[in-house]
Amino acid sequence: MDTHLHFDCYSGISGDMILGALVDVGVPFPDLVSGLKQLRLSGFTLRKRRVHRGAIHATKVDVVITSGLRKPLSLRRIHAILSASRIPDKIKQQSRSVFDRLAEAEGQAHRVAKDHVHFHEVGVLDSFVDIVGGLICCDLLGVTRVTASPVNVGAGTLQSAHGILPVPGPAVAILAKGIPVYSAGPSRELTTPTGLALLRALTSEFGPMPVMTPTAIGYGAGDADPDGWPNALRVLLARPSLRGTHERNTVVQVETNLDDVNPQMYEYLIEQLLSRGALDVTLAPVIMKRGRPGIVLTCLAPPAELDRILDVLFQETTALGVRVRDVTRQILPRRIVPVKVRGGVVRMKIAKVSRTTAKAAPEYLDCKRIAEQTGHPLKDVMEEARDAYRRAQRKSKNEKVTT
Repeated sequence: MDTHLHFDCYSGISGDMILGALVDVGVPFPDLVSGLKQLRLSGFTLRKRRVHRGAIHATKVDVVITSGLRKPLSLRRIHAILSASRIPDKIKQQSRSVFDRLAEAEGQAHRVAKDHVHFHEVGVLDSFVDIVGGLICCDLLGVTRVTASPVNVGAGTLQSAHGILPVPGPAVAILAKGIPVYSAGPSRELTTPTGLALLRALTSEFGPMPVMTPTAIGYGAGDADPDGWPNALRVLLARPSLRGTHERNTVVQVETNLDDVNPQMYEYLIEQLLSRGALDVTLAPVIMKRGRPGIVLTCLAPPAELDRILDVLFQETTALGVRVRDVTRQILPRRIVPVKVRGGVVRMKIAKVSRTTAKAAPEYLDCKRIAEQTGHPLKDVMEEARDAYRRAQRKSKNEKVTT
């Protein structure tokens, strides 16, 4: 199932708001409860209720703590809990990524190494459940694309374990780097570290609502109910249309001319750009002024990763300036399906062409790794992955697959 989820953060975002909004938009509450049982943690129950926030009818999901894990948790302890759980590997990895982001932000805010961070605001059991529960909800909805509006962080001051802090708090301010934020509404914290870290882990694009055809809309309530303010998170759910209308998104295209870089550095440069979030990197030979041969480096990236891309280009090349422009892409809905081959697992990239047809291609780096580990020819590993996917599709008999 290919699903587009859009977060409308007009009143900020927090972990409980995410849970409430995703349940409100269609996640069966018993399925969420069952999924969280795979954490193998006791000492909490979930409660769902309907509430009003201003003129908005919303769902509030509360994590009711009964015993245990009330103290702050270290990053190592969180990783151990995730490793010992029975939640799917995909959700384990996503959860680790969220907590790593939180640890880095808290560490920068309080000038300590991330491994020494104890999560006063985000490490207790309720926020732990918010993060893993939010990821479980997205998995239950079949979400493959997440977009988000600019985020309202609130205003004024907040009370924390470290004393009175300005809004946004230091960790939220660090997590907000590279994404659009603003301040509006009541004088209080509207965005929490948990909510923003989870949003950043899920979201590929921040900005105005993209063209979409919503099939469901949900509201998740925050704890606070300020007078005259609808304190809720809105989410819109859409299935992609397959009647000739493809998905559309906006990315930044970063381009620069290079004529004095050692060609041996290109491979390393491309690796660094991809590791910083680049979607694609190309090198094209050109003739520059005074007949000098050169290279045009072109990089596509999500807007939120622009600063990281620029850091690489200015640090690793001789470029003194780059060209940056927004470009719109028409893309096919896509998803990742793992298949087993001799020697490991290969991720198959599946792009939906129509309701009955899809394109499938094995992830090159997975195949390369298996070929190096097993000694099997790379082309054989890639063909084995294609065959494994074809067999799986023949069992379901619901798609014509082009590989």
